[in-house]
Amino acid sequence: MQSIEDIQTLSFNIILHAGNARSSAMEAISYAKDYNFSVAREKIKEAEQAFVEAHHVQTELLQNEASGKKNEVTVILVHAQDHLMTALTVKDLANEMIDMYEKMQCLEGKNE
Repeated sequence: MQSIEDIQTLSFNIILHAGNARSSAMEAISYAKDYNFSVAREKIKEAEQAFVEAHHVQTELLQNEASGKKNEVTVILVHAQDHLMTALTVKDLANEMIDMYEKMQCLEGKNE
């Protein structure tokens, strides 16, 4: 079993990376709204890299549990998982919104 301190450290790392991913996805939406699609797509790539980092931490927890080491479920761990899932949703919606703004630009005849 991992110590509570270890679980908290891993949880805060998930929160950190998920928060960075969410911020990048929100920035992507903002750039897309201004029809700056290249920067918007770069922000999505940044978000995806932050998700890779968060998933590495999450995988460590999952592997420990799969090998029989019990993880204490704390409120901070639940909060971290919530942050991660919310950030994933924001990224998915950001991708959809980028596509939507690209179509809007075409419909407005403002292809650049």
